[in-house]
Amino acid sequence: MTTTDATYETIEVRPVAGALGAEIHGVDLAADLPAATVAEIRRAWLEHLVVFFRDQDLSLDRYLAFAERMGEPVEYPFVKGIEGYPKIITVAKLPHETINFGGVWHSDTAYLERPPMGTMLLAREVPDAGGDTMWANLYAAYETLSPGLQRMLEGVRAVNTSAMADVSKTREDRIRDTGVEEVREFEAVHPVVRTHPETGRRALYVNPAHTARFEDMTEEESRPLLDFLCAHAVRPEFTCRFRWEPGSLALWDNRCAWHNPINDYHGHRRVMHRITLAGDVPA
Repeated sequence: MTTTDATYETIEVRPVAGALGAEIHGVDLAADLPAATVAEIRRAWLEHLVVFFRDQDLSLDRYLAFAERMGEPVEYPFVKGIEGYPKIITVAKLPHETINFGGVWHSDTAYLERPPMGTMLLAREVPDAGGDTMWANLYAAYETLSPGLQRMLEGVRAVNTSAMADVSKTREDRIRDTGVEEVREFEAVHPVVRTHPETGRRALYVNPAHTARFEDMTEEESRPLLDFLCAHAVRPEFTCRFRWEPGSLALWDNRCAWHNPINDYHGHRRVMHRITLAGDVPA
């Protein structure tokens, strides 16, 4: 039985898991949405951390227009945008490829001084099976730590670097390996626990793809606790999983959620369009 949140007036919100995630129905994102509908989509997004839409027929112009209603689209630092649309990138895995884009649990570009507020992903082509994406609730990850560990992490900061791309298997390492263009490395120091600027809730803010060590500590000293935190964050009860279809769109809150695209569709083609929304300095 599908549970629907009845507190919304202009959209239908159906949670997909206990920890996070909800499908939003009854809205055509290609239309000029009323302000009340945009406000309810945003409220659902803040409540559920990631929201999903099905069967959206979006041109690049309409996709970008919807993104502009939700935030400020910005260019991604490592991948050139679509011609004429520099703020939309293609995320593709072709049949002959075995490495997918961002194929590890992570928070997008945490190595930037101002990591993105959110990310939007629109499915254009998907395999018949496989290619799902998972998300994890980093509010829950923090709130279920022991009081002692929460106190210990208070005020601790961590070094995040794009140099860990060989671990994350993101597009950065493809560019480096192929020598297509010069790759600039980024590094930023952020709180291990950040306060969400809109909800006021606290979330764990390290991730296995980009967090190298704690500030003023070595990587060797940092690794045991980082490994624990990263394993704790993806306990099954903190996660949800989404099955893509052509026209599916996901919008997630990069400030309190990780995601992980599952790389289980070798020999098949998967093509997505992604938009990044500008964020603030974590605090």
